Amino acid sequence: MSNSSALISAALLALAIPASLRAAATIIIVNGDTGTNGFNELTAAAPVGGNSGMTLGAQRLIAFQAAATKWGALLNSTEVIHVYVTWEPLTCTPTSAVLESAGPSTVWANFPGAPFPNTWYHAAMANKIARQDLFPDPHDSVPALAPSPFAADMRIVINSGLGTPDCLAGSGFYLGLDNNHGVLIDLVTVLTHEIAHGLGFMTVTDGGSGFQFGPPFYPALWDHFLLDTKTNKTWDAMTPGERRASATNERRLVWNGAAVTAATPAVLKPGTPLLTVSAPVSVAGTYQIGRAAFGAAIDNPGLTGEVIQLIDTPGAAGLGCSPISLVSSASVNGKIALVDRGVCTFTVKAANLQAAGAIGVIIADNVPGGPPADLGGTDPTVTIPVVRITFDDAQALKTALQFGSRAHSGVYATIGLNPGIRAGADAFGRAILYTPNPYQPGSSVSHWDTIAFPNQLMEPNINPDLTHEVTPPFDLTFPLLSDLGWLMP
Repeated sequence: MSNSSALISAALLALAIPASLRAAATIIIVNGDTGTNGFNELTAAAPVGGNSGMTLGAQRLIAFQAAATKWGALLNSTEVIHVYVTWEPLTCTPTSAVLESAGPSTVWANFPGAPFPNTWYHAAMANKIARQDLFPDPHDSVPALAPSPFAADMRIVINSGLGTPDCLAGSGFYLGLDNNHGVLIDLVTVLTHEIAHGLGFMTVTDGGSGFQFGPPFYPALWDHFLLDTKTNKTWDAMTPGERRASATNERRLVWNGAAVTAATPAVLKPGTPLLTVSAPVSVAGTYQIGRAAFGAAIDNPGLTGEVIQLIDTPGAAGLGCSPISLVSSASVNGKIALVDRGVCTFTVKAANLQAAGAIGVIIADNVPGGPPADLGGTDPTVTIPVVRITFDDAQALKTALQFGSRAHSGVYATIGLNPGIRAGADAFGRAILYTPNPYQPGSSVSHWDTIAFPNQLMEPNINPDLTHEVTPPFDLTFPLLSDLGWLMP
Protein backbone atom coordinates (compact mmCIF):
# COMPACT_ATOMS: atom_id res chain seq x y z
CA MET A 1 0.00 0.00 0.00
CA SER A 2 1.33 3.44 -0.94
CA ASN A 3 0.40 6.90 0.19
CA SER A 4 1.71 10.39 -0.44
CA SER A 5 1.79 13.43 1.80
CA ALA A 6 -0.57 16.40 1.84
CA LEU A 7 -1.08 18.42 -1.29
CA ILE A 8 -1.98 21.58 0.63
CA SER A 9 -0.18 22.87 3.72
CA ALA A 10 -2.13 23.06 6.97
CA ALA A 11 -2.12 25.10 10.19
CA LEU A 12 -2.75 23.92 13.77
CA LEU A 13 -6.24 22.62 14.46
CA ALA A 14 -8.26 23.83 17.38
CA LEU A 15 -11.54 21.96 17.40
CA ALA A 16 -13.44 19.16 15.65
CA ILE A 17 -17.16 19.74 15.07
CA PRO A 18 -19.71 17.26 13.63
CA ALA A 19 -21.20 18.70 10.44
CA SER A 20 -23.95 16.13 10.01
CA LEU A 21 -25.48 13.14 11.69
CA ARG A 22 -24.73 9.82 10.02
CA ALA A 23 -26.78 9.44 6.87
CA ALA A 24 -25.20 7.69 3.89
CA ALA A 25 -21.92 9.19 5.14
CA THR A 26 -20.79 11.30 8.08
CA ILE A 27 -18.80 14.46 7.40
CA ILE A 28 -16.96 16.26 10.19
CA ILE A 29 -15.71 19.82 9.87
CA VAL A 30 -12.34 20.22 11.59
CA ASN A 31 -11.78 23.81 12.71
CA GLY A 32 -8.18 24.79 12.00
CA ASP A 33 -8.53 28.43 13.01
CA THR A 34 -6.76 29.89 16.04
CA GLY A 35 -7.56 32.95 18.10
CA THR A 36 -10.70 34.79 16.97
CA ASN A 37 -10.28 34.11 13.26
CA GLY A 38 -12.63 32.21 10.95
CA PHE A 39 -15.02 29.94 12.83
CA ASN A 40 -13.89 31.58 16.07
CA GLU A 41 -14.92 35.09 14.98
CA LEU A 42 -17.11 36.54 17.77
CA THR A 43 -18.54 39.56 15.94
CA ALA A 44 -22.31 39.63 16.47
CA ALA A 45 -24.39 38.73 13.42
CA ALA A 46 -28.12 38.91 12.73
CA PRO A 47 -29.77 35.69 11.45
CA VAL A 48 -29.94 35.64 7.66
CA GLY A 49 -31.57 33.34 5.10
CA GLY A 50 -32.27 30.50 7.52
CA ASN A 51 -28.84 30.76 9.17
CA SER A 52 -29.59 31.28 12.87
CA GLY A 53 -26.01 31.77 14.08
CA MET A 54 -25.58 34.74 16.41
CA THR A 55 -21.90 35.39 15.62
CA LEU A 56 -20.02 35.59 12.34
CA GLY A 57 -18.03 32.47 13.20
CA ALA A 58 -21.16 30.50 14.09
CA GLN A 59 -22.84 31.46 10.82
CA ARG A 60 -19.79 30.38 8.84
CA LEU A 61 -19.87 27.00 10.55
CA ILE A 62 -23.60 26.57 9.89
CA ALA A 63 -23.01 27.31 6.19
CA PHE A 64 -20.31 24.63 6.17
CA GLN A 65 -22.69 22.23 7.87
CA ALA A 66 -25.30 22.84 5.17
CA ALA A 67 -22.86 21.91 2.40
CA ALA A 68 -21.53 18.92 4.34
CA THR A 69 -25.05 17.67 5.05
CA LYS A 70 -25.91 17.91 1.36
CA TRP A 71 -22.98 15.65 0.46
CA GLY A 72 -23.40 13.36 3.47
CA ALA A 73 -26.96 12.52 2.40
CA LEU A 74 -25.78 11.43 -1.05
CA LEU A 75 -22.54 9.57 -0.42
CA ASN A 76 -22.07 5.95 0.53
CA SER A 77 -19.28 5.33 3.03
CA THR A 78 -18.89 3.61 6.39
CA GLU A 79 -15.86 5.81 7.14
CA VAL A 80 -16.14 9.30 8.62
CA ILE A 81 -14.97 12.04 6.22
CA HIS A 82 -12.91 14.76 7.92
CA VAL A 83 -12.71 18.22 6.28
CA TYR A 84 -9.95 20.43 7.70
CA VAL A 85 -10.77 24.14 7.27
CA THR A 86 -9.01 27.45 7.86
CA TRP A 87 -9.89 31.02 6.94
CA GLU A 88 -6.82 32.78 5.55
CA PRO A 89 -5.96 35.72 3.26
CA LEU A 90 -5.70 34.53 -0.35
CA THR A 91 -4.78 36.30 -3.60
CA CYS A 92 -6.87 39.43 -4.06
CA THR A 93 -7.24 42.68 -5.95
CA PRO A 94 -10.01 45.29 -5.63
CA THR A 95 -11.75 43.70 -8.64
CA SER A 96 -10.87 39.98 -8.41
CA ALA A 97 -10.15 37.32 -5.81
CA VAL A 98 -9.34 33.67 -5.24
CA LEU A 99 -12.32 32.51 -3.18
CA GLU A 100 -10.79 29.34 -1.79
CA SER A 101 -8.48 26.40 -2.40
CA ALA A 102 -9.19 22.73 -1.78
CA GLY A 103 -7.84 19.26 -2.31
CA PRO A 104 -7.10 15.94 -0.62
CA SER A 105 -4.78 15.99 2.39
CA THR A 106 -3.25 12.71 1.22
CA VAL A 107 -3.62 10.35 -1.72
CA TRP A 108 -3.39 6.55 -1.60
CA ALA A 109 -2.64 3.68 -3.97
CA ASN A 110 -2.72 -0.15 -3.79
CA PHE A 111 -4.81 -0.22 -0.60
CA PRO A 112 -7.18 -3.14 0.13
CA GLY A 113 -9.89 -3.33 -2.52
CA ALA A 114 -8.51 -0.65 -4.84
CA PRO A 115 -10.19 -1.23 -8.25
CA PHE A 116 -7.27 0.26 -10.23
CA PRO A 117 -3.75 -0.81 -9.24
CA ASN A 118 -0.96 1.77 -9.14
CA THR A 119 -3.45 4.63 -9.14
CA TRP A 120 -3.77 7.57 -6.73
CA TYR A 121 -7.09 7.85 -4.89
CA HIS A 122 -8.17 10.82 -2.77
CA ALA A 123 -8.09 9.91 0.92
CA ALA A 124 -11.88 9.98 1.43
CA MET A 125 -12.43 7.61 -1.51
CA ALA A 126 -9.58 5.32 -0.45
CA ASN A 127 -11.01 5.05 3.08
CA LYS A 128 -14.46 4.30 1.69
CA ILE A 129 -13.21 1.49 -0.54
CA ALA A 130 -10.85 0.01 2.08
CA ARG A 131 -13.58 0.28 4.76
CA GLN A 132 -11.00 1.62 7.18
CA ASP A 133 -9.29 4.87 8.08
CA LEU A 134 -5.95 4.49 6.33
CA PHE A 135 -4.43 7.38 8.33
CA PRO A 136 -5.95 7.34 11.86
CA ASP A 137 -5.71 10.60 13.77
CA PRO A 138 -4.17 10.18 17.25
CA HIS A 139 -6.48 12.97 18.44
CA ASP A 140 -9.41 10.55 18.10
CA SER A 141 -8.09 8.46 20.99
CA VAL A 142 -6.23 11.22 22.86
CA PRO A 143 -8.40 14.39 22.66
CA ALA A 144 -5.74 16.47 24.41
CA LEU A 145 -3.59 16.21 21.29
CA ALA A 146 -4.10 18.68 18.46
CA PRO A 147 -5.67 16.83 15.51
CA SER A 148 -3.26 16.11 12.69
CA PRO A 149 -4.05 18.12 9.54
CA PHE A 150 -2.63 15.32 7.40
CA ALA A 151 -5.03 12.83 8.96
CA ALA A 152 -8.00 14.80 7.65
CA ASP A 153 -9.34 13.59 4.31
CA MET A 154 -9.40 16.97 2.63
CA ARG A 155 -8.17 20.51 3.17
CA ILE A 156 -10.14 23.71 2.42
CA VAL A 157 -8.82 27.26 2.76
CA ILE A 158 -11.40 30.07 2.54
CA ASN A 159 -10.43 33.65 1.70
CA SER A 160 -10.86 35.60 4.95
CA GLY A 161 -10.37 38.97 3.24
CA LEU A 162 -13.20 38.74 0.71
CA GLY A 163 -15.26 41.91 0.43
CA THR A 164 -12.66 44.25 1.95
CA PRO A 165 -11.51 47.29 -0.09
CA ASP A 166 -8.46 45.44 -1.46
CA CYS A 167 -10.24 42.14 -2.08
CA LEU A 168 -13.19 42.17 -4.48
CA ALA A 169 -14.65 45.17 -2.70
CA GLY A 170 -18.36 44.94 -1.91
CA SER A 171 -18.66 41.24 -2.77
CA GLY A 172 -18.29 39.37 0.48
CA PHE A 173 -19.75 35.98 1.31
CA TYR A 174 -23.49 35.54 1.78
CA LEU A 175 -23.98 33.26 4.79
CA GLY A 176 -27.68 32.50 4.35
CA LEU A 177 -28.83 29.01 3.41
CA ASP A 178 -31.55 30.07 0.95
CA ASN A 179 -29.29 31.06 -2.01
CA ASN A 180 -30.78 34.57 -1.93
CA HIS A 181 -27.30 36.09 -2.23
CA GLY A 182 -27.94 39.08 -4.50
CA VAL A 183 -24.59 40.69 -5.40
CA LEU A 184 -22.75 38.71 -2.72
CA ILE A 185 -21.07 35.32 -3.22
CA ASP A 186 -23.06 32.38 -1.88
CA LEU A 187 -20.84 30.58 0.63
CA VAL A 188 -22.87 27.35 0.61
CA THR A 189 -22.38 27.09 -3.16
CA VAL A 190 -18.63 27.70 -2.80
CA LEU A 191 -18.34 25.04 -0.09
CA THR A 192 -20.39 22.48 -2.02
CA HIS A 193 -17.96 23.02 -4.92
CA GLU A 194 -14.86 22.66 -2.73
CA ILE A 195 -16.03 19.56 -0.88
CA ALA A 196 -16.58 17.94 -4.30
CA HIS A 197 -12.92 18.60 -5.13
CA GLY A 198 -11.89 16.94 -1.87
CA LEU A 199 -14.08 13.94 -2.66
CA GLY A 200 -12.26 13.35 -5.93
CA PHE A 201 -13.43 15.92 -8.49
CA MET A 202 -9.88 16.75 -9.62
CA THR A 203 -6.66 15.23 -10.83
CA VAL A 204 -3.39 15.23 -8.93
CA THR A 205 -1.46 14.89 -12.19
CA ASP A 206 0.28 18.13 -13.21
CA GLY A 207 -1.31 19.14 -16.50
CA GLY A 208 1.18 21.97 -16.95
CA SER A 209 4.13 19.55 -17.14
CA GLY A 210 2.24 16.36 -17.91
CA PHE A 211 4.00 14.52 -15.08
CA GLN A 212 2.14 12.23 -12.71
CA PHE A 213 2.14 12.75 -8.96
CA GLY A 214 4.74 10.89 -6.94
CA PRO A 215 7.00 9.18 -6.17
CA PRO A 216 5.92 6.58 -6.92
CA PHE A 217 4.60 8.14 -10.12
CA TYR A 218 1.08 6.90 -10.74
CA PRO A 219 -1.95 8.29 -12.60
CA ALA A 220 -4.82 9.73 -10.60
CA LEU A 221 -8.15 7.90 -10.55
CA TRP A 222 -9.49 10.94 -12.44
CA ASP A 223 -7.05 10.27 -15.31
CA HIS A 224 -8.63 6.92 -16.16
CA PHE A 225 -11.80 8.80 -17.27
CA LEU A 226 -10.15 11.66 -19.21
CA LEU A 227 -10.39 10.98 -22.96
CA ASP A 228 -8.69 13.22 -25.48
CA THR A 229 -10.85 13.05 -28.62
CA LYS A 230 -7.96 14.15 -30.84
CA THR A 231 -5.62 11.29 -29.85
CA ASN A 232 -8.37 8.91 -28.61
CA LYS A 233 -6.25 8.22 -25.53
CA THR A 234 -7.06 8.46 -21.84
CA TRP A 235 -4.66 10.33 -19.59
CA ASP A 236 -3.47 7.22 -17.76
CA ALA A 237 -2.21 5.85 -21.11
CA MET A 238 -0.43 9.02 -22.28
CA THR A 239 3.17 10.19 -22.11
CA PRO A 240 3.89 13.40 -20.17
CA GLY A 241 4.16 15.31 -23.44
CA GLU A 242 0.81 14.01 -24.63
CA ARG A 243 -0.85 15.01 -21.34
CA ARG A 244 0.73 18.45 -21.51
CA ALA A 245 -0.69 18.97 -25.00
CA SER A 246 -4.06 17.54 -24.01
CA ALA A 247 -4.36 19.96 -21.07
CA THR A 248 -4.62 22.85 -23.56
CA ASN A 249 -6.46 20.98 -26.31
CA GLU A 250 -9.44 23.32 -26.28
CA ARG A 251 -12.73 21.47 -25.81
CA ARG A 252 -11.25 18.15 -26.99
CA LEU A 253 -10.91 16.58 -23.52
CA VAL A 254 -14.06 14.80 -22.33
CA TRP A 255 -15.22 12.74 -19.36
CA ASN A 256 -15.62 9.15 -20.49
CA GLY A 257 -17.68 7.89 -17.57
CA ALA A 258 -21.00 6.11 -18.06
CA ALA A 259 -22.95 7.90 -15.30
CA VAL A 260 -22.11 11.39 -16.56
CA THR A 261 -22.80 10.51 -20.19
CA ALA A 262 -26.17 9.01 -19.22
CA ALA A 263 -27.04 12.20 -17.30
CA THR A 264 -26.07 14.82 -19.91
CA PRO A 265 -29.41 14.65 -21.82
CA ALA A 266 -31.27 15.54 -18.62
CA VAL A 267 -28.86 18.25 -17.48
CA LEU A 268 -27.30 20.03 -20.48
CA LYS A 269 -29.53 21.88 -22.93
CA PRO A 270 -29.42 21.18 -26.68
CA GLY A 271 -27.56 23.73 -28.74
CA THR A 272 -23.84 24.49 -28.81
CA PRO A 273 -23.10 28.10 -29.83
CA LEU A 274 -20.93 28.34 -32.93
CA LEU A 275 -19.89 30.76 -35.64
CA THR A 276 -20.29 28.97 -38.96
CA VAL A 277 -18.50 30.56 -41.91
CA SER A 278 -19.88 29.46 -45.28
CA ALA A 279 -17.68 31.52 -47.60
CA PRO A 280 -15.03 31.93 -48.82
CA VAL A 281 -13.69 28.38 -48.93
CA SER A 282 -10.38 29.48 -47.41
CA VAL A 283 -12.00 30.12 -44.00
CA ALA A 284 -15.20 28.05 -44.24
CA GLY A 285 -15.96 25.97 -41.17
CA THR A 286 -17.15 26.23 -37.57
CA TYR A 287 -15.52 28.45 -34.95
CA GLN A 288 -15.91 28.43 -31.17
CA ILE A 289 -17.57 31.49 -29.68
CA GLY A 290 -18.13 33.05 -26.29
CA ARG A 291 -21.66 34.29 -25.61
CA ALA A 292 -22.55 37.72 -24.26
CA ALA A 293 -24.59 38.25 -21.11
CA PHE A 294 -26.42 41.01 -23.00
CA GLY A 295 -28.02 41.42 -26.41
CA ALA A 296 -30.15 38.94 -28.35
CA ALA A 297 -30.04 35.28 -27.38
CA ILE A 298 -28.24 32.98 -29.77
CA ASP A 299 -30.71 30.56 -31.30
CA ASN A 300 -31.31 28.13 -34.15
CA PRO A 301 -31.11 28.65 -37.11
CA GLY A 302 -29.38 31.84 -35.96
CA LEU A 303 -28.37 35.07 -37.65
CA THR A 304 -26.74 34.92 -41.09
CA GLY A 305 -25.05 37.86 -42.74
CA GLU A 306 -22.01 39.29 -44.44
CA VAL A 307 -19.10 40.01 -42.13
CA ILE A 308 -17.41 43.42 -42.31
CA GLN A 309 -14.42 44.48 -40.24
CA LEU A 310 -14.79 47.83 -38.54
CA ILE A 311 -11.77 50.03 -39.19
CA ASP A 312 -11.83 53.21 -37.16
CA THR A 313 -8.24 53.58 -35.91
CA PRO A 314 -4.79 53.78 -37.54
CA GLY A 315 -3.26 50.41 -38.40
CA ALA A 316 -6.38 48.87 -39.88
CA ALA A 317 -7.87 48.16 -36.47
CA GLY A 318 -11.39 48.73 -35.22
CA LEU A 319 -12.37 49.33 -31.62
CA GLY A 320 -15.86 50.81 -31.82
CA CYS A 321 -15.40 52.79 -28.61
CA SER A 322 -16.80 56.02 -30.08
CA PRO A 323 -19.88 56.68 -32.19
CA ILE A 324 -19.25 55.21 -35.63
CA SER A 325 -18.46 57.68 -38.43
CA LEU A 326 -20.76 58.01 -41.44
CA VAL A 327 -18.24 56.23 -43.66
CA SER A 328 -17.86 53.30 -41.30
CA SER A 329 -21.61 53.24 -40.62
CA ALA A 330 -22.24 52.78 -44.32
CA SER A 331 -19.92 49.76 -44.39
CA VAL A 332 -21.34 47.95 -41.35
CA ASN A 333 -25.01 48.81 -41.92
CA GLY A 334 -26.95 45.57 -42.40
CA LYS A 335 -23.79 43.49 -41.77
CA ILE A 336 -22.23 41.49 -38.95
CA ALA A 337 -19.45 43.72 -37.65
CA LEU A 338 -16.05 42.33 -36.62
CA VAL A 339 -14.46 44.59 -33.99
CA ASP A 340 -11.31 44.30 -31.89
CA ARG A 341 -11.34 43.89 -28.13
CA GLY A 342 -9.81 46.64 -26.01
CA VAL A 343 -10.01 50.17 -24.52
CA CYS A 344 -13.75 50.22 -23.70
CA THR A 345 -16.39 47.76 -22.51
CA PHE A 346 -18.07 45.13 -24.65
CA THR A 347 -21.44 46.82 -24.17
CA VAL A 348 -20.14 50.17 -25.45
CA LYS A 349 -18.78 48.53 -28.60
CA ALA A 350 -22.02 46.66 -29.21
CA ALA A 351 -24.21 49.73 -28.62
CA ASN A 352 -22.14 51.88 -31.01
CA LEU A 353 -22.21 49.25 -33.76
CA GLN A 354 -25.91 48.63 -33.31
CA ALA A 355 -26.50 52.38 -33.68
CA ALA A 356 -24.50 52.24 -36.93
CA GLY A 357 -26.85 49.57 -38.29
CA ALA A 358 -24.91 46.36 -37.58
CA ILE A 359 -27.16 43.30 -37.25
CA GLY A 360 -24.63 41.40 -35.11
CA VAL A 361 -21.21 41.87 -33.53
CA ILE A 362 -18.16 39.59 -33.40
CA ILE A 363 -15.56 40.76 -30.88
CA ALA A 364 -12.03 39.56 -31.69
CA ASP A 365 -9.72 38.77 -28.76
CA ASN A 366 -6.58 40.92 -28.76
CA VAL A 367 -4.23 38.28 -27.30
CA PRO A 368 -3.75 34.61 -28.23
CA GLY A 369 -5.51 31.95 -26.18
CA GLY A 370 -8.76 30.07 -25.98
CA PRO A 371 -11.42 28.91 -25.92
CA PRO A 372 -13.18 32.29 -26.20
CA ALA A 373 -14.65 33.31 -22.86
CA ASP A 374 -18.17 34.64 -22.48
CA LEU A 375 -18.70 38.41 -22.51
CA GLY A 376 -19.86 40.15 -19.35
CA GLY A 377 -21.85 43.35 -19.06
CA THR A 378 -25.39 44.68 -18.95
CA ASP A 379 -27.14 46.94 -21.44
CA PRO A 380 -30.84 46.31 -22.15
CA THR A 381 -30.68 48.64 -25.18
CA VAL A 382 -28.45 46.17 -27.07
CA THR A 383 -30.80 43.88 -28.97
CA ILE A 384 -28.47 42.26 -31.54
CA PRO A 385 -26.40 39.09 -30.94
CA VAL A 386 -22.86 39.67 -29.69
CA VAL A 387 -20.15 36.97 -29.50
CA ARG A 388 -16.40 36.65 -29.00
CA ILE A 389 -13.87 34.65 -31.05
CA THR A 390 -10.22 33.88 -30.39
CA PHE A 391 -7.30 35.97 -31.61
CA ASP A 392 -6.17 33.23 -34.02
CA ASP A 393 -9.63 32.75 -35.52
CA ALA A 394 -10.00 36.51 -35.90
CA GLN A 395 -6.70 36.70 -37.75
CA ALA A 396 -7.92 34.06 -40.21
CA LEU A 397 -11.13 36.01 -40.86
CA LYS A 398 -9.25 39.30 -41.22
CA THR A 399 -6.98 37.72 -43.82
CA ALA A 400 -10.03 36.66 -45.85
CA LEU A 401 -11.62 40.09 -45.39
CA GLN A 402 -8.60 41.77 -47.00
CA PHE A 403 -9.65 40.36 -50.36
CA GLY A 404 -13.00 42.14 -50.22
CA SER A 405 -13.98 45.78 -50.22
CA ARG A 406 -15.33 48.03 -47.48
CA ALA A 407 -18.79 47.51 -48.99
CA HIS A 408 -18.67 43.79 -49.84
CA SER A 409 -16.27 41.48 -48.04
CA GLY A 410 -17.41 38.17 -49.52
CA VAL A 411 -17.23 36.60 -46.04
CA TYR A 412 -20.56 35.14 -44.92
CA ALA A 413 -21.25 33.65 -41.51
CA THR A 414 -24.01 32.47 -39.18
CA ILE A 415 -24.10 33.11 -35.44
CA GLY A 416 -26.25 30.30 -34.09
CA LEU A 417 -26.72 27.08 -32.19
CA ASN A 418 -26.00 23.55 -33.36
CA PRO A 419 -29.11 21.81 -31.96
CA GLY A 420 -27.55 18.37 -32.39
CA ILE A 421 -24.87 18.98 -29.75
CA ARG A 422 -25.61 19.81 -26.12
CA ALA A 423 -23.98 22.88 -24.60
CA GLY A 424 -21.05 21.45 -22.67
CA ALA A 425 -20.87 18.05 -24.36
CA ASP A 426 -19.33 16.65 -27.53
CA ALA A 427 -21.26 15.05 -30.39
CA PHE A 428 -21.36 11.74 -28.45
CA GLY A 429 -22.87 13.33 -25.33
CA ARG A 430 -19.65 13.22 -23.29
CA ALA A 431 -19.20 16.23 -21.00
CA ILE A 432 -16.29 18.54 -21.85
CA LEU A 433 -13.53 19.40 -19.36
CA TYR A 434 -11.95 22.86 -19.03
CA THR A 435 -8.75 22.97 -21.11
CA PRO A 436 -7.97 26.62 -21.90
CA ASN A 437 -4.83 27.75 -23.66
CA PRO A 438 -2.71 28.88 -21.87
CA TYR A 439 -2.89 26.34 -19.07
CA GLN A 440 -4.41 27.60 -15.80
CA PRO A 441 -2.98 25.87 -12.70
CA GLY A 442 -5.70 24.86 -10.27
CA SER A 443 -8.47 25.27 -12.86
CA SER A 444 -7.50 23.42 -16.04
CA VAL A 445 -8.60 19.80 -16.45
CA SER A 446 -10.27 19.61 -12.99
CA HIS A 447 -13.46 21.52 -13.90
CA TRP A 448 -16.21 21.42 -16.51
CA ASP A 449 -15.80 23.71 -19.50
CA THR A 450 -17.45 27.12 -19.25
CA ILE A 451 -19.54 26.42 -22.38
CA ALA A 452 -21.85 24.21 -20.30
CA PHE A 453 -25.45 25.40 -20.18
CA PRO A 454 -27.06 25.69 -17.78
CA ASN A 455 -24.06 26.67 -15.67
CA GLN A 456 -22.61 23.82 -13.63
CA LEU A 457 -21.38 23.82 -10.03
CA MET A 458 -17.96 22.51 -11.03
CA GLU A 459 -17.03 25.12 -13.60
CA PRO A 460 -13.85 27.08 -12.74
CA ASN A 461 -15.85 30.16 -11.72
CA ILE A 462 -18.81 30.32 -9.34
CA ASN A 463 -21.72 31.66 -11.38
CA PRO A 464 -24.46 33.65 -9.62
CA ASP A 465 -27.31 31.56 -11.10
CA LEU A 466 -26.26 28.26 -9.51
CA THR A 467 -28.57 26.33 -7.22
CA HIS A 468 -27.37 24.21 -4.31
CA GLU A 469 -28.25 21.05 -6.25
CA VAL A 470 -25.58 18.54 -7.35
CA THR A 471 -27.75 15.91 -9.04
CA PRO A 472 -29.68 15.67 -12.34
CA PRO A 473 -31.65 17.36 -13.77
CA PHE A 474 -29.73 20.33 -12.37
CA ASP A 475 -26.10 19.29 -12.23
CA LEU A 476 -23.51 16.69 -13.25
CA THR A 477 -21.34 16.72 -10.10
CA PHE A 478 -22.85 13.69 -8.41
CA PRO A 479 -22.91 11.55 -11.59
CA LEU A 480 -19.16 12.16 -11.93
CA LEU A 481 -18.52 11.13 -8.33
CA SER A 482 -20.65 8.07 -9.05
CA ASP A 483 -18.35 7.23 -11.98
CA LEU A 484 -15.40 7.45 -9.56
CA GLY A 485 -17.08 4.91 -7.29
CA TRP A 486 -18.92 6.80 -4.58
CA LEU A 487 -22.02 4.60 -4.95
CA MET A 488 -20.13 1.31 -4.77
CA PRO A 489 -21.06 -0.87 -1.77
